[in-house]
Amino acid sequence: MPRRWILSALGVLLSILLAACNTATIQQPLTKLPTNANTQELSKAPAKRVVALSSLAADIIYQLDETKLVGITGSKLFKDDSRFANLPRVSEGQSPPNLEKIIALQPDLVIGAEGFSNQPIEKLKQLGISTILTQVKSWESLEKLTQQLAELINADPQPLLNRYKNFLAAKSTQSPSTLVLVSRQPILAPNKNSWAGDLLGKFQVKNLVAELQGTSPIAGYVTLSAEKVLAANPEVLIVVNNADPQLLDSLKKEAFWQKLQATQNNRVYTFDYYGLVNPGSIDAIQKTCQQLTQVLSAPGTSNFLKTQ
Repeated sequence: MPRRWILSALGVLLSILLAACNTATIQQPLTKLPTNANTQELSKAPAKRVVALSSLAADIIYQLDETKLVGITGSKLFKDDSRFANLPRVSEGQSPPNLEKIIALQPDLVIGAEGFSNQPIEKLKQLGISTILTQVKSWESLEKLTQQLAELINADPQPLLNRYKNFLAAKSTQSPSTLVLVSRQPILAPNKNSWAGDLLGKFQVKNLVAELQGTSPIAGYVTLSAEKVLAANPEVLIVVNNADPQLLDSLKKEAFWQKLQATQNNRVYTFDYYGLVNPGSIDAIQKTCQQLTQVLSAPGTSNFLKTQ
């Protein structure tokens, strides 16, 4: 395997693992509150100063009550977003959160992501700061998290929940067989136990690997061989932009590419990593829902989605 493909695969795996940390799923309560005195204090006194260590949590808090958000993670999703321009960044890129910056903001609640923020959250708890770890990997968990965060800051979640429902309002009645590819070496595709897989299910998409389980180190994803991709032969193929910007071009070099009916019928589409693999933000989710609606209801008419 050429060295550049190894590096590319490592980059893809790292990006998805980070997404899994921010959107990891388990069949347990989707939001964990620390079992200490601070938990009881939260129920009596709504949080007024919140630091969010994930982009999704930051966006939800801002949408619920922008006055409560005092610090955010340095996500590229917020780079050109004027809403967050004046909010302090407590982390940048993949670097761990700066505890000194967080403490200086005097938060009464810090929201982290399970699997990614565990260490800083534990240290903040030891300092007596109320914390919460979140896990999101399905539409239902997004709604529950929104309700829980609204309760913690004494806000009304209903307008935001109604907005979520509108994202799904224009679902197509078509259900073409679909395969989502997020990397080439190895070839990874999301099953039903991932954010992407659950979202496809919400749009009644026939995800060809929804029920498959595999040995992939990334929960919610299965590793496919070229032979399995060809055997699946999807009607629609979605390629995700992620750590490998050349993913589509590299997939085109695979022997199976021209044999797929999705390729032959010109039904190959590119989607952004945020929104489909990693929820990222409410706007990213909305954009992905709009793209799915267009792909399913009017394939071939959306030039900005279609690839050659």
